[in-house]
Amino acid sequence: MPYQATHWATEPTRQAIDALKGANLLEFGTPWCGHCQRAQPLLQSALTGQPEVAHIKVEDGPGRPLGRSYRVKLWPTLIFLRDGKEVARIVRPESEQQIQEALAQITN
Repeated sequence: MPYQATHWATEPTRQAIDALKGANLLEFGTPWCGHCQRAQPLLQSALTGQPEVAHIKVEDGPGRPLGRSYRVKLWPTLIFLRDGKEVARIVRPESEQQIQEALAQITN
């Protein structure tokens, strides 16, 4: 699944995320967050050529159970998962290279 420009309409459950297989990138944020908007070109570029990585874009906010289960405090928070387990995390990414390095941890 390539880069996802929009957030999922329905937040997945923690159980569904924990059951995922393979490489997955879980992104927490909101459409109106400036930090989230600045990260989108970096994410899109880093995910180019990574068809094996599923990009799951979840809108977060107070009381949202999935974000709370991952202790998300700032947006965007990127959680890199391998078979449902967290391998790496980036809060407010600053470069494409930073994202690529984390992707390498779940794709190799």
